[in-house]
Amino acid sequence: MGSHQELPIVNTPASPASPRAKQSVGSSRSFYSSALSQFTSIPTSPNFGFGPRSFLSTQNYLESEFVLNPLSYIPAVILGLLLNLLDAISYGMITFPISNPIFADFGPDGISMFFVSCIVSQVIYSGGFSIFGGGNGSMMIEVVPFLHIILKFINKINHFRAETIIRAANPDEVIPTTILSFALSSVLTGIVFLLMGAFKLGSLIEFFPRHILVGCIGGVGWFLIATAIEVAARLDGNLSYSWEMFKILFLDTHTFALWGSALGLAVLLRFLHSRLPHPLVVPFYFMIVPLLFYLTVYIFGFEWQNLRDEGWVFPLPGGNVPWWHFYTYYDFTKINWNALIQTVPAMFALTFFGILHVPINVPALGVSLNEDNVDTNRELMAHGFSNMFSGLVGSVQNYLVYTNSVLFIKSGGDSRVAGLMLAAATAIVLFVGPWIVGYIPVMVVGALIFHLGIELVKEALIDAWGIVNHLEYITIVAIVIAMAGLGFIEGIFLGIIMACVFFVVSNSRKSAIRTKFSGRSIKSTVRRRYRQQKFLKEVGNQIYVIKLQGYMFFGTISGVERAIRKFLTYRQWKRNPIRFLIVDFSLVNGLDFSAAEAFIRIQRLLSAKNVYLVLCGAEYNSEIGKALRSVGIWGDSSNSYLQIFENFNEALEWCENVLLEAYYGKNISAPLSANKTDQEERVVKYANKLTAALMEAFQDISGKEEGFFDRLEPYFHEIEVPSGAILWRQDAEPDCLYLVEKGILKATWRAMEGDQARPVESILPGTMAGELGFFANKLREATLIAEVDCVLWQMRRADYDLLLMNEPKIANEFMRLALNFSAERLHAMTYYAFLLA
Repeated sequence: MGSHQELPIVNTPASPASPRAKQSVGSSRSFYSSALSQFTSIPTSPNFGFGPRSFLSTQNYLESEFVLNPLSYIPAVILGLLLNLLDAISYGMITFPISNPIFADFGPDGISMFFVSCIVSQVIYSGGFSIFGGGNGSMMIEVVPFLHIILKFINKINHFRAETIIRAANPDEVIPTTILSFALSSVLTGIVFLLMGAFKLGSLIEFFPRHILVGCIGGVGWFLIATAIEVAARLDGNLSYSWEMFKILFLDTHTFALWGSALGLAVLLRFLHSRLPHPLVVPFYFMIVPLLFYLTVYIFGFEWQNLRDEGWVFPLPGGNVPWWHFYTYYDFTKINWNALIQTVPAMFALTFFGILHVPINVPALGVSLNEDNVDTNRELMAHGFSNMFSGLVGSVQNYLVYTNSVLFIKSGGDSRVAGLMLAAATAIVLFVGPWIVGYIPVMVVGALIFHLGIELVKEALIDAWGIVNHLEYITIVAIVIAMAGLGFIEGIFLGIIMACVFFVVSNSRKSAIRTKFSGRSIKSTVRRRYRQQKFLKEVGNQIYVIKLQGYMFFGTISGVERAIRKFLTYRQWKRNPIRFLIVDFSLVNGLDFSAAEAFIRIQRLLSAKNVYLVLCGAEYNSEIGKALRSVGIWGDSSNSYLQIFENFNEALEWCENVLLEAYYGKNISAPLSANKTDQEERVVKYANKLTAALMEAFQDISGKEEGFFDRLEPYFHEIEVPSGAILWRQDAEPDCLYLVEKGILKATWRAMEGDQARPVESILPGTMAGELGFFANKLREATLIAEVDCVLWQMRRADYDLLLMNEPKIANEFMRLALNFSAERLHAMTYYAFLLA
């Protein structure tokens, strides 16, 4: 029945106010999916363990735990037993395809196997293997289609009389082989669960695409609808899509009344449940309907045997068989082992589908019960033991049922004792025997199966609309159709193939190019003289940057190639020729062989135009570095048009240096676009070295004459600094600033204490360092180190205070000029933030 439910694909139950509370797309048994949210706000105090109570004496503890508490658990046990009984009548009844003549009388045996699986799982979960002491275990209804597939393999008619298939006319071999294959599939499922738990692979299942699971659930829903028709219409064989079957179902009045009444009850239940969304509506409905049926039989005096002959009531089990009757089918001397081996692929498909429940149900159950110590691997181990032992005692698969567990625990069954009491009560019902089947109305069972089937199909095909994207929805529909028309295994494989294809298609639509910009928009973090900056700005369009993102594979690299070829078209090249193409891999998390090989084509294409390909953002031993080395593009030192750097700033700095070499006439191959007069350095003799250094730094910015800078001479002091010397440290007091005459300074920065310092700026001759913190009186933002031997001019705090007192206008004008370097640095960092984020 619909008491078993997997949570929606979001792993957390919807709140009552959520507009998506009814869109439980990933559920499996969802009679109560719309009502579960009503319980999430009820406070619970689950007792998941048997720990000693320090505030009670041993005697009081035993009395409370084994006398008073069990009495309080009785209402929850009754509810749990009712849910198990209804599930057994609907799902246990179809464990074997009773429409098959060989298994027509196997309904009671299926119910017994259902109860055995419930008891085994309940004892294991409540016995300490699961964190959820009151969690309810039950048969895994979603595997029933796969059990039927296994039976079809075994029951297949062999037209060629091959020894590997049992002939349908030999039930003495079909029955023991089938029931053994069911038990072995449960053992196999348990072993897989145990291995996954032992090797801590609980999170691995979460990578399985949820929309494939939704499609499989929709396929199970259709299977249940078809099974409901077979059961309710009392068909002699399986439901087929043919004109003859259509005439039987719709033109035969009696047959139509049989399955139509079951479908009508299911539709009426759905209508009532939509108006009264309470979790007890379904159980009470299926308690009232049989009572009304029995009342009708009594009032009109119908004979029970006539009702059985007409198909309104299930036939009595032959010979008043006991609950353990299914064990009599195990006859290892009559098993066809070759046929059994052929069912192994179906067993693995069953196992594969079964393991998807744990990572969905378990975290959701932990959220609903406020249990913060949920360990998926532990629950996998618990499921492994429960399924393995269930198979060893001759029964079928089981799992921890979300909905039943929530209802049971929040109805008072919040301890392991309550769970064990439920197992004992279920055992009592099992021992009573399957004779009750002969008095169950067929329409009730059919309505139960119809209700669940319709719910699952609705969740897969209707609730999923608007939640998943169009390609995922197409996959869901295709899986449902394939499972209905071809089979469950074929539907799963079709879904996986379509998911792979659509993954490639959808990711190919996403551009691998994060952003594109020219060197005119951004500069390296090197502090250069004003005239050099002016030149680089004029020729910056000759540097083009492409920043890539995501995983680069054959589906996305084609878009990168097209973008690069567009730069090199005649019209684009005529308008803006480029000399450097920087490709930044810093946001790329992977590179397959096809994508790496594409860069060989790109490099050849650029070399033909004398364009440098500059790669950056990839480390030598990284996945990207290995991929580039595998195709030979990394390490080719003979190719001068290929350069590789660790980060983008280094790559951009190298391109700027090549352009500046042309600026100074040292590299005639570099393109130039500046006027000759702008490229020439003015070599002028000044009265002193400081004036020359100040003129080089500020004359192009301010237009000030030599006399202005001469007046600053008394306030600077020349110092020589050896390579590696630390001028100040990060967070130090701003007690001076420096004018660089010769050498290179390097600024490094770390985010917090203990982090490795990263270089953030290089400061060249003709520029200043430390002016912003000095004038704003703020702590140093970075550590300043002499990268080589340097000649610097230092202005200390006392010197500036003296200048401000003696010549305030000169001091203010000097401060304004010095802050130009800070403004340029802020400009560069702003572009870094927006273009490289």
